[in-house]
Amino acid sequence: MTLTTSGSTGHPKRVAISAEALHASALATAERVGGHGHWLLALPTDHIAGWQVVARSVLAGTVPARLDGPFTVEAFISAAAGVTGAPRLVSLVPTQLLRLLDDPAGRSAVADFDAVLVGGAALPTPVLQRAEAAGVSIHRTYGMTETSGGCVYDETPLSGVQVTLDEGRVLLGGPVLAREYLGDPTLTAERFTTDSSGQRWFRTDDVGELDVSGRLRLLGRADDVINTGGLKVAPRPVEDALTGLSEVREALVLGVPDPEWGQRVAAVLVPQLPSAPARRPSTEAVRDLLRDQLPTHALPRQVVWLEQLPVLPSGKPDRGALRTLCAGESGTMGPYRGSAGVN
Repeated sequence: MTLTTSGSTGHPKRVAISAEALHASALATAERVGGHGHWLLALPTDHIAGWQVVARSVLAGTVPARLDGPFTVEAFISAAAGVTGAPRLVSLVPTQLLRLLDDPAGRSAVADFDAVLVGGAALPTPVLQRAEAAGVSIHRTYGMTETSGGCVYDETPLSGVQVTLDEGRVLLGGPVLAREYLGDPTLTAERFTTDSSGQRWFRTDDVGELDVSGRLRLLGRADDVINTGGLKVAPRPVEDALTGLSEVREALVLGVPDPEWGQRVAAVLVPQLPSAPARRPSTEAVRDLLRDQLPTHALPRQVVWLEQLPVLPSGKPDRGALRTLCAGESGTMGPYRGSAGVN
């Protein structure tokens, strides 16, 4: 079959995926979440996360309950009532989970599932902690269309999946890999490679770290690493620090062209509670709050507050739109009044 990538950072690509790869992914997922079960389909089926819910249901011999129309807490609760049998399973993106946690009835409904897969974007640590405190059984998933969806759960590869690093770049291997990019043999040859032992690998756009037990810690996308004043900043640790602030509900960090620093660290924030714009921390205030957690060059030089993050049809944040928004504002601070040469 053919599915398109989400296009969250560029043009969508058409990916050819074999039935064998989809089967391997669905089988490995069932093994990790406690068996074949009954799914709620809350994601669009024209992207891999939604389609995998269908594939897993076929393998389980069940029919998924479907959330009709746009995602709302009320629609989720109604659709969840149609998920019978056990285990009860659902796949969500972080924004959907956050909306459910903010509503008492939604929180109760999502906590009734035996496993909740969350992927498509980074799940902030405070949101994970809120979910776990509410009794939600979370699995943080990492993967993409080219790997038939999530293939690393809670930093640990699924059965049959291999993970290695090439100068920090994450490479994924195993039976879940797609065949090719349709109509683009050059990109296929660049991203899908075979080593001397015959092992196929997919070269991702992500950078990460592997610990001694083989757990994968993601640092962000390689092309999202910010070069500010000659120093590198990975967005993920900055986002984690920002979402740890009591005033911040969601955070996305990106690099924006800057005439002084080459790129500036920009933070797009959603407030924890509705408040007048004048009461939201300024750029300087946010920097002061984070000084004990981040190196000086990683502190945001631009802070933009929004009522919500724009998202693509796949549910992922629209980084392109946010980068354009930030680049359209001046946001450039004056020279840092500290050690010479340090921004």
